[in-house]
Amino acid sequence: MDCTEALRARRSVRKFKKGVKIPSEHLRLLLEAAMMAPSAVNSRPWEFFIAESDEAKGALMAAHPACRMLETASLAIVVVGRPDLQPNFDFWPQDCAAATENILLQATALGYGSCWCGCYPARPRTDEVCKALGTNGVPVSIVAIGVPDEQPAAKGFFDPDRVRFMR
Repeated sequence: MDCTEALRARRSVRKFKKGVKIPSEHLRLLLEAAMMAPSAVNSRPWEFFIAESDEAKGALMAAHPACRMLETASLAIVVVGRPDLQPNFDFWPQDCAAATENILLQATALGYGSCWCGCYPARPRTDEVCKALGTNGVPVSIVAIGVPDEQPAAKGFFDPDRVRFMR
């Protein structure tokens, strides 16, 4: 699947085939894709937490009730911002969002479904997810990944009314 196909095939999947294990080589590809995202002055202000066990996914669901899809997802990748790695500017939220999008697109290209659950800047959600992870970083997103057990319709579309040319 090329980039154009992956962009148009990506969906927010909330129902997964339970009990499917993601191979370690696919997890590595997902994490490599995340770390290939652009970041301000290449500061790479992120770290990634992987929740595979029912216990770990349960802790995230308790911290972030909108992540109920983790009950059937194979795993979750939590993208955590590290503002301390960008001491002179604050582009880490955008950088972490780019890493999140790369995870979503790589998951699609590998044939998995995924769903982006936002954390930052919603407090106390970020505080609860920090506790579940045991980190001082800032959780930006939780990405559920697994084999889809649904085929949601596309919600994105091109809208020429949202385009302004500056010529």
